[in-house]
Amino acid sequence: MTDILHQQPTSDHHEHHPPKGMKRWLFTTNHKDIGTLYLLFSLLMFFIGGAMAMVIRAELFQPGLQLVEPNFFNQMTTVHGLIMVFGVVMPAFTGLANWMIPLMIGASDMALPRMNNWSFWILPFAFSLLLSSLFMEGGGPNFGWTFYAPLSTTYSPASTGLFVFAIHIMGISSIMGAINVVVTIINMRAPGMTYMKMPLFVWTWLITAFLLIAVMPVLAGAVTMVLTDKYFGTSFFDAAGGGDPVMFQHIFWFFGHPEVYIMILPSFGIISAIIPAFSRKKLFGYSSMVYATASIAGLSFLVWAHHMFTTGMPVAAELFFMYCTMLISVPTGVKVFNWVATMWRGSLTFEVPILFAIAFIVLFTIGGFSGLMLAITPADFQYHDTYFVVAHFHYVLVSGAIFSIMAAAYYWLPKWTGHMFNERLAQWHFWCSLISVNILFFPMHFLGLAGMPRRIPDYALQFADINAVVSIGGFLFGLSQLLFVAVVVKCIRGGEKAASKPWEGAEGLEWTVPSPAPYHTFSTPPKID
Repeated sequence: MTDILHQQPTSDHHEHHPPKGMKRWLFTTNHKDIGTLYLLFSLLMFFIGGAMAMVIRAELFQPGLQLVEPNFFNQMTTVHGLIMVFGVVMPAFTGLANWMIPLMIGASDMALPRMNNWSFWILPFAFSLLLSSLFMEGGGPNFGWTFYAPLSTTYSPASTGLFVFAIHIMGISSIMGAINVVVTIINMRAPGMTYMKMPLFVWTWLITAFLLIAVMPVLAGAVTMVLTDKYFGTSFFDAAGGGDPVMFQHIFWFFGHPEVYIMILPSFGIISAIIPAFSRKKLFGYSSMVYATASIAGLSFLVWAHHMFTTGMPVAAELFFMYCTMLISVPTGVKVFNWVATMWRGSLTFEVPILFAIAFIVLFTIGGFSGLMLAITPADFQYHDTYFVVAHFHYVLVSGAIFSIMAAAYYWLPKWTGHMFNERLAQWHFWCSLISVNILFFPMHFLGLAGMPRRIPDYALQFADINAVVSIGGFLFGLSQLLFVAVVVKCIRGGEKAASKPWEGAEGLEWTVPSPAPYHTFSTPPKID
């Protein structure tokens, strides 16, 4: 017995030090390491997807075909969309969940650590498959990120099989990550942390995880039917064989619209952490924020066909989807109201995290208003498949999701690295990003209202001037992100030491541990009053 007692500290000692070199990252089951891997992977994909956007904007700088063939242009628009959705926004949120949820709920790690490792490491494989398809004969996927049939079946390139398998692997990764989040939050909260005491980031991720588990199998079904239609002679989406191409759109958007909320709900949690911290006030209306998040998730299953108003649906269906879409803006409005009410009469200071958070609120609201315009059926007949739609969803996903991820990175970077970042360089990154993102996306509204169709490599002469402005905005925004990399690298390398709570108004368990957060935290769970 005494021998065992004497041996105990040494085994503990081994467990508390990560292995050295590549082994640490390949075999790690530590939630912080896996969170870091997700975030770095997301950053790499951000630049690959961004480079494709640069190809698109370079081609559209002037009318006429200048740089790339139309088929390659279509491949760029398709793979850019797929990478930004599945390779940037979702892995970044999963990385933040891995890093922060155990710290926020007082857990020692994620509930299923080996599955956690596996769910990350299949992602690089999936994106290698997707990117390698670009080098095949006939090129990569060229049918838009929504891969509508028959473009993705009858008329698609030979590499479509690679695209399908890549999507399947991404989906498996998402489902495993979501199951891990649900099990961790339900089973591993510290004693005394009831559901209504959880931080809103944890709440938004719990609801997002349930959405992922519900809709990822729908995407798997859609891509499997595309695969069998193309290679095995089925005709799910071929009218000549008794199928229906419009059915593809119903199946895709039944996944796709909850997916849009999967890409924004964690943002709401991030902003709900940052606004109170820098306002030095409690979040206004905590319980209404929780219920609003849950109602957005519920309603997201009732609005999918607003993407399909022009497909010839019955008027009754158009009215139903129009009203449901307008209804979903109500809980979103509740959130915006609560954030503004939290800032009202707060002792605000304007460090970089809150600058990104305030920019998120303003620009995401612009995206929300243009979404309301698209929700109105007769108006949508005019806007559909124009650059107005491109402007709308980029306001939601770039100045929405991406800006919130930037805000989160700046907010928690001192906790991750143990160093304060270079405030001046970060301010430059914020202001360059804010100005350029609006030069890039705001004029697209006017292009769309004037009738410029989306996903085209060439356009009529009257759109030339605005397109030149948009492309300049695009290049400026892309270059601005190099500042972000500089801030992160400098912060990792060193700098002013961060306190355990670097932001005066910040609250939560993650600020009770030292900075940088130790490799293992909460071996005995904290008690919550």
